Amino acid sequence: MNPNPEPVTGWEPNADGTTPWRALCEFYRAVNSRDLTLVSRNWAHSGEATMDDPMAGIRRGWASIREVYEHLLEGPALVHAELVDYTLHETADVAWFVGCERGYIRARGKETPFAIRATRVFRRIEARWRQVHSHGSIGDARLLERYHASLQGAFATLKGEAAAPAWLESAAA
Repeated sequence: MNPNPEPVTGWEPNADGTTPWRALCEFYRAVNSRDLTLVSRNWAHSGEATMDDPMAGIRRGWASIREVYEHLLEGPALVHAELVDYTLHETADVAWFVGCERGYIRARGKETPFAIRATRVFRRIEARWRQVHSHGSIGDARLLERYHASLQGAFATLKGEAAAPAWLESAAA
């Protein structure tokens, strides 16, 4: 199976969750437009939803995952992400994308690029495809350190906090 060379940016037409690919596009539209309502619509609101993220650690259940997106999308850092070199694997009710998430974080006047190996899993729930799992990892130690530093610094200024939120400190440990 050859990876798709066209990036998913979120600005594709019909990013509406009615097919796995459209659900993936909807997710990137939500992140890149800082739309927490759209992120919420994209994810399954159940205990089965899980996230394993280089910054947020392992999160279980929609409420815990939502907290990550609240800090990320409503905080001072601007994040832009897209999925590249991905493959789609699909059954009747489950689909997963495996590729590389690339993008940047703008915080405190600096732009930090990132490249994350990513898997996003969607499940058909009623008439929509909803995200039930996300896994990301950064293999380059220097890039991981820069990624942590850029987001920790941005979260440190969130709502006047003097330090990173507790969920972020425990995830980075």
